[in-house]
Amino acid sequence: MKFNIVHTAAVRACAVISTAALLACGSPSTAQREIVQPLPGAEAQAAQTQGFRRYLDSVATRARREGVSQRTIDAVLPTLSFDESVAALDRRFAPTPPGQSFPSFGPEMAKRINAAKIRQGQQVYADEAARLVAIEQKTGVPASIMVAIFGHETNYGTLLGKTDLPRALATLAYEGRRRDLFEGELIAVLKMVDLGVPRSVLRGSYAGAFGYPQFLPSVYLKLAKDGDGDGKAEIWSSRADAFASIANYMVAAGWQRGEPWGFAVSIPSTINPAAIANRETVTKCARAIERHSEWKTLREWKALGVVPRGGVWPGDDRIKASLLITPGLDAQGYLLTRNYRAILDYNCSNYYAMSVGLLADGVRN
Repeated sequence: MKFNIVHTAAVRACAVISTAALLACGSPSTAQREIVQPLPGAEAQAAQTQGFRRYLDSVATRARREGVSQRTIDAVLPTLSFDESVAALDRRFAPTPPGQSFPSFGPEMAKRINAAKIRQGQQVYADEAARLVAIEQKTGVPASIMVAIFGHETNYGTLLGKTDLPRALATLAYEGRRRDLFEGELIAVLKMVDLGVPRSVLRGSYAGAFGYPQFLPSVYLKLAKDGDGDGKAEIWSSRADAFASIANYMVAAGWQRGEPWGFAVSIPSTINPAAIANRETVTKCARAIERHSEWKTLREWKALGVVPRGGVWPGDDRIKASLLITPGLDAQGYLLTRNYRAILDYNCSNYYAMSVGLLADGVRN
């Protein structure tokens, strides 16, 4: 593919990243942006290369301003080239347009959770029980939730991704559709190198997530934790560090000690969905949260005739929860607490957050 640089008015785009991610929304300023567009002609390759180098010069200026050493800048930026395969993947996985229907719940969960995945999680739980329990006691985040996120993000550490992070992030930032997001992540990965993280471990997904928890570089800098006491947060090779970091993320996202993430319920026909519609104004995960009802205490849901499918209510009926009715002919009802929102913060998809919760239940049981 050959490219030219054209100017366009900035648009708002939301990053859809399976990771931890932390999924983030890039919000371009109202200033005009440089966005890479295909250009026919033999001269395009040279133009692309020149444009990419000029862009990296501007990144170097920003990196120096943010305290990155010249040694790191010289060691990393000159080695980078535009990766068309990364750009193509980013275009392919554009955010789902508003108004598009959601996949049916049952088949989607079947793709994400099965007996083998639950057994694998139970084995990880057994192997790492001492560390997991210690982290749970310290943070309040259940061991099963840590294991479930580990399982979903990298299939329990077996699928970490092989894409070179600095090159991928430079490509995505240069392309321009979400420059604010990816340029910030490129600066963050340079800061990681400055801190001594080996370039050789900076491999992950095309969108910049890496390690067992699939953190973005900025999330690593903010939330990665040393879980095994060696003074390093090596989330790409240490399960202990990965679990401690996942729990730290959950705490930062608002995890409440002692609350469930949610549970399946039977909904009486007397409940009018329009009367309990969600009227929240949120800045993150808005499309996922718009499918939730308003908040009510468990006591209030009980009074409306909602019944847990498991037959038992949590002990504290003051816990607040929202109601989600899953899409499709196999629709089911779930009451979801603030801890579900913490999982949703990791990845802005109800399918992701629900599958983490259900996998955690399977691992624990």
